[in-house]
This record gives sequence, C-alpha cells and structure tokens, in this order.
Amino acid sequence: MEQKKNSFGFIIGLIISAGMGLLAKALSSLPFLSIMGQLVIAILIGMIWRAIWGIQTTWQGGIAFSSKNLLRFGIILLGVRLNLADIWNAGPKLLLLAVLNLTFAFIIVIILSKLFKIDKNTSLLTASGTAICGAAAISAISSQIQAKNQETAISITTIALLGTLFTLGYTYLAPWLGLSPANYGLFAGSTLHEIAHVVAAAAPFGKEAMNLAVTVKLTRVALLVPVAILISLFTHSTNQGQSRNWKSIQIPWFIFGFLFMSGLHTFHIIPETWVDPILLVSYFFMATAMASLGLNVDIKEIRRVGKKTMLVGLIGSIFLSIFGYYFIVLLS
Repeated sequence: MEQKKNSFGFIIGLIISAGMGLLAKALSSLPFLSIMGQLVIAILIGMIWRAIWGIQTTWQGGIAFSSKNLLRFGIILLGVRLNLADIWNAGPKLLLLAVLNLTFAFIIVIILSKLFKIDKNTSLLTASGTAICGAAAISAISSQIQAKNQETAISITTIALLGTLFTLGYTYLAPWLGLSPANYGLFAGSTLHEIAHVVAAAAPFGKEAMNLAVTVKLTRVALLVPVAILISLFTHSTNQGQSRNWKSIQIPWFIFGFLFMSGLHTFHIIPETWVDPILLVSYFFMATAMASLGLNVDIKEIRRVGKKTMLVGLIGSIFLSIFGYYFIVLLS
C-alpha cells in the first residue's frame, strides 16, 4: 500500500512539474514575458505554487526526478542548437571576444561575491549565469557543485531580472553607443545573459546584428563545457585539499551529451527540420526541471539572502558591459 502511495505521489509530482513547464511555455509567448523566457517563468510559477498551496511529501520523488534527470536530458538536447561550424567559420576574433568576456565576468563576480561575503555556491552559480548563458548555465553548474535549491533559485532569479533590465537598456542606448550594426551584435551577444535576451536586444537592428549576436552567444554556450569541467576539478580540489582522486571527480557527462548533439547538428546527421522540435522538447524538459526547483524554494528565504546577490550581479553586469564595449571598440 505504501509503495502504491509513493508511486502515485511520484506521478503527481511529475505531472505538476510538467504542467508548470507547459504553462511557462504559453506565458513566454506574451510580449513582456518573452524577454524573461520559459525557464525563468517556470521557476517563478513553482515558487508561487509553493507559497500559496505548498507541496505534499509524497510528491518529492517526482519533483526530484524532474529537477535532476529531466534537467540533464534537456541540456543534452539543447546541444542541437549549436553548430560548431558557425563558431569555427567566425574565426579567432569572435572566440577571443567570447573567452575574454566570459573570463572577465567570471572573475569580477567571484571577487565581488567575496567582498559581499556571499557563499561559494551562490557565487559560482551567479558568475556562471552572468558569464555563460543565464539559467541554463546555472542549472548545469548547480548539479556539478551539488548546490541547494535556494542557492540555485537565487542565482537564476538574479540573472533573469538583471538580464531583462539590461536587454531593455541596450535597446534604448544602442543609437548612442556609436557602434555599427555588426559591432552592436557582437556587443549584445558577448555581454547579455540569456539567448532570449540577446535575440530581443539585437533583433531591432537588423539581420547582420542578429546573426553575429547569436553566433557569439552560442560560442559562450559552447564554453559551458570546459567551464563545467574546470569547476568540477576546482570544487573537488577544494573539498579534498591537495589530494586528487580522479575517480571521485564528478565529470559532467551530460555536457558531453550536449557536445554530441552539437556534432550531430554540425555534420547534418540530424535534419534541419528536426532542430526546432528537438529544442521545444529540450526547453520543456528544462522548464519542468525549473518548475520543480521552484516548488522546493522558500520565497521568504530568497528575500532574506538574495539582496546581496542581486547587487553583486548588477555591479558585475555593469562591469561586463563596459569591458565588452571598449574591447569591441578596440578591435574595430
């Protein structure tokens, strides 16, 4: 009887999380909410549900499955968005831009986090979201460092709000930046947080701006692989002192799945007509995972500890924008 009850609870937890993922997809098609994106909306729905109705203990199995397994499946499928040939053809200049901006953003957020005395996990997650690709990067790295739900939610919420704010700011300031459409696309793609933010900021300035913005952004997404491995090595070394038991290091195998899917897309093994449907499934899985994450988050706790993280993210994003702008001017 107890086993049946647990199985039923598992299914209910999974259905609720999946329903929230679908609702987030529908809401993300609305004008203003489209900037926030499906993943961020999903986590907010989960948080609101918990705050109003709470969750049953028997649901935890399905919720946990969503937040871990479906998340990894989603990230693997997300690789189909990345065509490695586009990054190769863009040349070393674009790769250099992505690497330097990523490195700068990561270092500056880590330094600021130490100054503001933010815990290590939240610091790493916020740095990853700022430097790489927003909620998707935070989700991938959180599983590597075994971050708490609160830490992950605080980081995702911070990056989502700041990304939306900066997207609107870029669109308004663009005419006064003195950049060509191509350079503005490079600027947006190398400094904004989410792919949705990059598209929203670059689209009003033409096809050239959009193409370059997305290409440099996807180059940052590709850098998630080495960053995830380095963080895994770093956290293992920190926890184990100077000893290195390589067998115990948590290799992010799902990241290699991400690269595998990118390879299938690059070599046209996956038909182009399949890409969009696969991406829909990918984002559905990740949105379901984000919703389940939100179901385990206490909004009061976020309000208590999230203010400093928001300030660090804001300052770090401002520094990244300034650094990225002047680097592009220098390269022009």
